[in-house]
Amino acid sequence: MRKLLNTLYVTREEGYLSLDGENVVLTEAGKELVRLPFTNLESIFCFNYPGCSPALMGKCAKESVGLCFLSPSGRFLARVTGETKGNVFLRRQQLERFGDAAVQIGTVRAILSAKLKNTRSLLLRSRRDHPETDADGALTHCMEILSADLEKIGRAEDMDVLRGLEGEGAKAYFFVFDRLFVQQREEFRLFARTKRPPLDRTNAVLSFLYTVCTNDIASALECVGLDPYIGVFHTLRPGRVSLASDLMEEFRSSVERLVIGAVNRKILQKEDFEEQVGGAVLLNEEGRKKAITLWQNKKREVATHPFLKERVQFGLFPYIQANLLAKFVRGELSFYPALKVE
Repeated sequence: MRKLLNTLYVTREEGYLSLDGENVVLTEAGKELVRLPFTNLESIFCFNYPGCSPALMGKCAKESVGLCFLSPSGRFLARVTGETKGNVFLRRQQLERFGDAAVQIGTVRAILSAKLKNTRSLLLRSRRDHPETDADGALTHCMEILSADLEKIGRAEDMDVLRGLEGEGAKAYFFVFDRLFVQQREEFRLFARTKRPPLDRTNAVLSFLYTVCTNDIASALECVGLDPYIGVFHTLRPGRVSLASDLMEEFRSSVERLVIGAVNRKILQKEDFEEQVGGAVLLNEEGRKKAITLWQNKKREVATHPFLKERVQFGLFPYIQANLLAKFVRGELSFYPALKVE
């Protein structure tokens, strides 16, 4: 159980949450583990099987404390709300804030700056660990492009310009991406980023894990009361969780680093993929199991959140970012602190 930004995260899968007076109590197998005062809690996220007591649910509803239930893997299940639908007001603020051109541009700049910085950090680390990957200077040249684009993003005042810079950086990055494979490079050669459908093994596993991560982010946005379908960067489209896709830009390098490690350690191999009649390449059942296991293990890793400066499981990062974005929408923060990983 962990408290961050006045939000309580219950991550013990067999833990049970209950109310004792004005205290929230976590028990497991009948043994009390943690006791915290209910006062000042803004929301509770339960990643546990037993859930919580009706008394605590009633208290949360009465005091307008958000209570969300998720599977241990992070799939959104349900949210408890009281008589006053507080999320309605937050979503109205979301529409108003994201409809403000200056707020929209500023938020997109923050997200894209984080994305390019994270991408550049990944390349820097790869070059440091495996200097041979930059034998002809291609990685260095790509990093120079990303640095130049970062400066331009900081000055851009037009959404189309920002989209162009993001596209330019992505094109340069994926041009050198398969150089980061020091094992199985031929089997995982990448000629270009292809999405629908993926046309090679690298694109197949990237697309699969991007989708898994985006679903985690959408669950996090649901929990804080933001509408995952109303974004600031990705265009609105029926069925698209545009805001989750926006925040996904901050997490892409984490997925890519995971894929690079899995290929280089030969956890993923060509036998984990299958080619369809039309040329699409997809993970087979065994490959999907491996990819999901890799992601679940990644979520259990403990890392320092760059804004909070606290060490937490990586799986809580989407919930922290969603919480920070909600605070920005409500006006509690003057800017949105996009995720910049090292």
